[in-house]
Amino acid sequence: MKELVAELQKVIDKAAKLIREMQARSPEEASNTEQGAAEVGGDIDQLKSRLAEAETDLQETTDRMVEVEHQRGRLMSLYVATCELHETLDLDEVKRTVGEIAIELLGADSFALLLRQGETDGYEVAVSRRTVGVADGLFVGPDYTGGDPMVDEALVDGVLRTTTEEGSHALAVVPLAIKGTILGALVILKLLDHKASLTSEDRDLLDLLAAHAASALFAAQLFVATDRKLRTLEDLVEVVRGG
Repeated sequence: MKELVAELQKVIDKAAKLIREMQARSPEEASNTEQGAAEVGGDIDQLKSRLAEAETDLQETTDRMVEVEHQRGRLMSLYVATCELHETLDLDEVKRTVGEIAIELLGADSFALLLRQGETDGYEVAVSRRTVGVADGLFVGPDYTGGDPMVDEALVDGVLRTTTEEGSHALAVVPLAIKGTILGALVILKLLDHKASLTSEDRDLLDLLAAHAASALFAAQLFVATDRKLRTLEDLVEVVRGG
């Protein structure tokens, strides 16, 4: 771009010089100078065209750089969030972090995090946001008992869904699974006003979230179960000693 501008400036300077020569010369000499000026004019038009193309290319490159920087920022935020997921074994903290990711990175205004209740087939609504008046109240109570086809299917086959299905209130369902065992799902019900829809980039984030959130939740749940068993054993030992 800078080279084209410099070249254009040279041609303009040359044209100005020719004009001055035309003003100072006789009619015969001016005729030759006019021919040179016409050639310069053609050069200017050509350079202007090239300059316009360069400006278009520059704008496209700038737009791509802005988009790449935006994506880099989102990935960095996701990296920080996943680090937070894995740095604690506090189940409530892990659930809270999953909710923050849904809001801050995915732009979810209304969502529900469903978690399997022990070894049963039931699911609790572990975390929710603005679910009152949404989805016929399916995610308002402490338990999710089924009723949304898109969610129900995802909890069975473990397949990520980002396209709304007939009869469903969900915009996306993110199954959380470890080695084929489904622990729960993140259900996106509504997006923030400034976000029109989920994009292909959002799907990539959802894939990453599914893997990291599932492993973090599994580790936290395992820790809770192990800690509970340990406390039970300690209580039993105390009883035996006391006896």
